Amino acid sequence: MKTLLLGVESSGKTALVRALTGASGESARFRGTTLACETYAWEDMTLIDSPGILRSSDSHTTRSALKALEKETHVLLVLNARHLDMQVPELLPLLASKSGAIVLTHWDSAKAHPQAEASLQTLRTASNLTVIPLDARKVPEALRAELKDALTYPLPFPANLPPLPALREANRRDVFSIPVLGGVLALLLLFGPAWIAVMGANAFAEALYDPLYALLEPVLDWFAAQPVWIDAMLAGEYGFVAMFPFLLLYALPTVLVFALFLSLLKTSGLVDRLTVALEGWLRPVGLSGRDLVRVVMGFGCNVPAVISTRACSGCSRGAAVHAISFGSACSYQLPATLAVFAAAGMTGLAPVFMLWLGITTLVYVRFTTPKILRDSLNKLQLPPCDPVQWPSLRSVWQEAWQTLRQFLQLALPVFFVICFVAALLQLTGLLDLLARLSAPLMALFNLPGEAATAVILGSIRKDGLAIALLDADWDALKVPLTTPAQVLTAVYLAGVLLPCLVTLWTIAREFTWKYASRLCLRQVLGAAFFSLILAWTGSVFGV
Repeated sequence: MKTLLLGVESSGKTALVRALTGASGESARFRGTTLACETYAWEDMTLIDSPGILRSSDSHTTRSALKALEKETHVLLVLNARHLDMQVPELLPLLASKSGAIVLTHWDSAKAHPQAEASLQTLRTASNLTVIPLDARKVPEALRAELKDALTYPLPFPANLPPLPALREANRRDVFSIPVLGGVLALLLLFGPAWIAVMGANAFAEALYDPLYALLEPVLDWFAAQPVWIDAMLAGEYGFVAMFPFLLLYALPTVLVFALFLSLLKTSGLVDRLTVALEGWLRPVGLSGRDLVRVVMGFGCNVPAVISTRACSGCSRGAAVHAISFGSACSYQLPATLAVFAAAGMTGLAPVFMLWLGITTLVYVRFTTPKILRDSLNKLQLPPCDPVQWPSLRSVWQEAWQTLRQFLQLALPVFFVICFVAALLQLTGLLDLLARLSAPLMALFNLPGEAATAVILGSIRKDGLAIALLDADWDALKVPLTTPAQVLTAVYLAGVLLPCLVTLWTIAREFTWKYASRLCLRQVLGAAFFSLILAWTGSVFGV
């Protein structure tokens, strides 16, 4: 038996299904739609966790998905007990001809309201459904049995219900609701800890890089004595073994720190406040605060960030993916970028690079997103923010492990393939050929022809820009970049021109290869345009 969990964003659907099953979900799609979801096995049932409704336009998307479901699929309507007045009239019309049950989450905080018990009885009587109030983070065995029985024998949803009161206190203004200040604080809360995480992971990596590389030296020496193709494919400049310290010390810790940080935001409820605070600032470019959280996740790894966009609004998912692909400098790209600036003696370019990357990403997304995302009628459907709660360690780790698992299972194997492809291109001479053919184009960007290799490698794997621009010890440039504008342009163009192969593969897997190809074309045009501005503006001002 299949049961779909339906609710608005932040209603507690995912927390509930994980509390019931104690497991992470497997990716799936609604049959006949492009709406992604997670499926969980619970005893002899299959629970389908659908994306939460975030915008007005998502109701149409969800209605289409419900029509595409098999006839035997039932619905578990998940309502935040504190916001019954808003969520019941919004969601009930979607459930015509469906059967199931209702769960009221956040009951632990709503039950103290004077009208709580009366509202619960009204809902049970008027709907003729099983209505179970609970705390989604921990479900007692008795309630599990009651819920299992309700889903085994589902009842039809009514056409309408009487108005229900809000089981919450009057809205209290907090610092996030103050214009300008709330948005600034939200940005600091998103990017401040993220930047600290990157710098901390880099310091950790630099301290351990030499000892780890010393341990690998005997292995690299052994490969050096093997046939040239074996040495090149595994231990050469682009080989997986040679890149293992970078993977283990730079990429993995950064992904883990980002995953834990974003998990804290989600499970504490702070992400709702960030969404509301940033909505007015991001709407003109077609994003929301929720989408921006996914973009920040991409600074750890683009792969779980792209996958996590399944929880974005149905119409804004594409905008979030474009922003991640273009502007999220991942745990491979960002350390490589900082290494180039340090080797050039221009570490002050790091904040300039991040500022330019942020501005150009917003402009790029603005002109690659549908108009509906900027429509004032397509507003957020989030209810008033619930009180911030102290997250449990288990829920934080479950959320973070989902991201880390996606990195290990999806990104890591493809990274191995990327190393193989890069080494093969070098071994066969194709890399040098591509670089020679592309070298004349570098003049358009006021760059020497030698920078072409960095652009090509950066399009395959994001750390490739450092491999191509730096000497063997990564302490000096081997490409004649003499001005700050040239260094900045080379790093920006190499890092942004195309998504790396693992990101491209993930986007094609989540959507289609046609969609991924169209995204690549747009990104090439956008990156080239912004790089031209960067290069020739710097040249005009003698920078």
